[in-house]
Parts: sequence; structure tokens; C-alpha cells
Amino acid sequence: MQYLTSLVLAAFVGYAGSWYLGLIEGNFALLLFMAVVISGLYWLAERFYFLPRREAAALTLESQAQTRREELTRMGIQKIDTDIAGAREKLLMQPWWLDWTAGLFPVILVVFVLRSFLFEPFKIPSGSMIPTLWVGDLILVNKFHYGVRLPVINLKLTEGTPVKRGDVMVFRYPPRPSVDYIKRVVGVPGDEVSYLNKQLSINGQVVPRNTLPEFFDESAMRYFKQFDEALGAAPHLLIQDDERPAFVSGADPFPFRENCRYSVEGVVCKVPAGHYFMMGDNRDNSLDSRYWGFVPDANIVGRAFFVWMNFGNLKRIGGFH
Repeated sequence: MQYLTSLVLAAFVGYAGSWYLGLIEGNFALLLFMAVVISGLYWLAERFYFLPRREAAALTLESQAQTRREELTRMGIQKIDTDIAGAREKLLMQPWWLDWTAGLFPVILVVFVLRSFLFEPFKIPSGSMIPTLWVGDLILVNKFHYGVRLPVINLKLTEGTPVKRGDVMVFRYPPRPSVDYIKRVVGVPGDEVSYLNKQLSINGQVVPRNTLPEFFDESAMRYFKQFDEALGAAPHLLIQDDERPAFVSGADPFPFRENCRYSVEGVVCKVPAGHYFMMGDNRDNSLDSRYWGFVPDANIVGRAFFVWMNFGNLKRIGGFH
């Protein structure tokens, strides 16, 4: 078994290493699921086969030692130099290949349940959600808010809370589902989303916003126009870059692209059933639904709601809208 276990562990290390080096496109949910299954099988084998065998061997050793003591006592030998306790401990000790599989199963299982069904941590890699989320923010995502889903296959088990305009959502990037994106929900199924001349309208109604003091983006070392926008239940912040044009350049072909009309003023899209229209709060520096299309319901990962750490700025810790 130790040789088989060595091959299994080597396969995990090889997969993770190839993913890290960019040789393959990894899937952490699948990797974690396989780790749970394999370590769980080892845990069952340890509990119902390997451990009982070691315990039986320890009992046999104790029985043999007791028999030997009785025989030596009958022969008049009282002092017996035998380290039964040490030998018994060695017999009961888990071999290394069970330590690294069955021994890790409870920890892997807890991580799997927490990450798959409750909360998952993410790190903000880009500035597309500035000023709401900054580069380096470590955020928590509620995995059950929009309904519980089975990991890997993403099968929805419960309905949960409906997706609302203004929610900050993590989802699998439609052109490349192995990559997670984070944007704000702007349009829900049936909405007509209009973003013309940098003004957002939903179903023909202009989304109200107020002008705020300019925002200084430390990453770009520039000031940008800042607004608060009443898209959802609570207003959120956004910034715009006057130096960038309103029209969308380089939009890719995507499913339901016929639902969108592009012009020099911007874009108007009708959101199809079971899909959502997403935009970043850094409106002129966000690769979002304007460029790659709608997010299917099946791609939803969860609702982002809390910054739990930013090592460069501890003041960032807290909730956000």
C-alpha cells in the first residue's frame, strides 16, 4: 500500500505543480473533492481494517508476553527485562502513508464543507471593482446565499435568495469557467440594461446617482470622478475616467449577443432568462458583460459581503455594499 500511496500523493503534487507553473488549467474544487474521496477511503480502511489488525497484533503480543512471564515465573525467574509497552506502541503506530491520507481526512473534510457550502475566501487581483474593492483585499463569499450547490458539477439543490441588482457576485468567467470573476449585478433576467454616454438606465429608467469628491486611485496615481449610485437596496460607489470614450471597443462574440446593440454612445442589452448582466464599479476599467456577455445562473459561485483582511491597509477590513 505504501507504493500505491506514494503514486497517489505524487499525482496530487504533480497536478498542483503543473497548475502552479501554468502547464495545465487547474480546478481547485475538483482537486479538493478528489482529496476528500481518496483520504476518506483510506480513513475507512484504517478504521475498519488496518487499525483492527494492528490492535489484534498488539493483543497477541501482550498475550504472548503474559504467557512467557507465567512460564518464567514457574521456572523461578522473577525479574523479566521486556519492553512490552514500547513494542505495543510501535505496533499501534500509523505508518507514514496512513498519516498522510487517513490522518488528514478530518481536516480536508472540514475545509471541503466550509469552502463548498458555506464560505469561500477570495483575493481581489485587479482594480475593476475600485472604489468598492481594492487590489489585495481578501474577501469572504457566501456560498449558500443564492442556494446550495453541489461542488464540481455545480448542481443547484436549494433556491436560496434571488439575485438582486446591486449585489456583488463572484461567478465563473463564461469564456473561461475555471477562472473566478467578481462584478456587480446590474441586470437580472428580463431587464433592458442601457449604458449610454456613461449613464446607466434599467428598463428605461435612469439609475439615480450623486456626485462625490474625486477619488484618488493609488494604483494609477490619478484622480477620478466619483459617484454613489442607487442601483440596489443600498447605494454603492463607482468611479469614471473622462479620458476614456463611452463606446465599447472589442466586444467578443458571445451567446445571446443578438440581444445587445452597440453604438458610439455605448451599449443596450436585453438580459435573457437565467442570465445576469455584470459591470465593475471602476466603470471605464472593467472587463465585464459589455465585452463578453451574460453570466448564466449555473456559473454563480456566491455573494461577496466582507473584507476580512488587506495586509497593506488594515482599515479595509469590514463589510461593503
